[in-house]
Amino acid sequence: MPRFRISEAAGLLGVSDDTVRRWADIGRLPTVRDDSGRQAVEGAVLAQFATELAEGVESPAGRAVIVGESARNRFPGIVTRVQRDGVMAQVEIQAGPHRIVSLMSREAADELGLEPGVLAIGSVKATNVVVEVPQQHR
Repeated sequence: MPRFRISEAAGLLGVSDDTVRRWADIGRLPTVRDDSGRQAVEGAVLAQFATELAEGVESPAGRAVIVGESARNRFPGIVTRVQRDGVMAQVEIQAGPHRIVSLMSREAADELGLEPGVLAIGSVKATNVVVEVPQQHR
C-alpha cells in the first residue's frame, strides 16, 4: 500500500503542510513513519480522510484556489473507491474538494493497479463545459 509524505498529502488534500501536521498532531489524521523515519500517511487512510473532508467542504466557489498550471483539466488526487464487475470498473478519485468518477474497462483498472489509496490523475476532456458565476460577496 502506498504511503504519502506530509507534503504530498497536503497537495492532494488542497491544504498546507502545516495543516496536515496539525491534523496529525491532534489525531485527526493518523500517520506512520516511512522507511526514512519521516511522518507519512497510509494511502487507504488518506483516501478515506479525503472523502470525509470533501463531504464537509463548502462549495469550490467559496474556497477559491488559484491554479498556476496551464493544464487546467488535470486533477491529481487519490483513488477512494474502485468497483469492478465482469467487464467494467468505476473509479472514484478525490482531488481536493472535487470528486472525479471514471468508467473504464476492468482490464484498464487492473493494469493501472487502481485501488483505494493509489495516487492518480483524472484528466478530463469535455465537449461541453457549463460555467457558473457565484454571487459576489461585497
